Amino acid sequence: MKNKDEIVEREMWDHYSELPNPAWYEYKEIVGRKKMKKKYPDSVVYNYETEEFDAKIKAYPTSVGASKFEPIKVDKSDSIKANKYFESRLDELKDEYKTLVEEYNWTSLVYKSNYNFQPILGEPYHLYEKENKTLFLSLIGPNDWNELYIGTFKLLNSGKWEKI
Repeated sequence: MKNKDEIVEREMWDHYSELPNPAWYEYKEIVGRKKMKKKYPDSVVYNYETEEFDAKIKAYPTSVGASKFEPIKVDKSDSIKANKYFESRLDELKDEYKTLVEEYNWTSLVYKSNYNFQPILGEPYHLYEKENKTLFLSLIGPNDWNELYIGTFKLLNSGKWEKI
């Protein structure tokens, strides 16, 4: 394998005058003179990419005489408060959901029952179960009847039945 310098030298040869091409001398100067960056001591803050001193823009002290540097202490106790808030709020929502499901079940149970009258808002009505597992709503109280008593309900403005 030929040396790299020999290949470059042959390419730079002026074949017409049999003298070296003048571009060869310029090439030699560029290759031979590598751009050497000046090395600064460790105590000097120099950015070789921007080629300037940038100690003044650093976010941390860069000299021995600079003011004391301590990391910021972050108080994360607020996250504990936030977690407690979210846990308590989640418990409230779970309780509210359970209540809503219970109200829905009672309302649907009353609407599925048999009754032969138009219920009046706010008046108490008693729900019973017959021996054949059918439900019926009545005006007669549980003390005056021998049927299986389920509960007492009143009709609200929203059309929902509330258990009393």
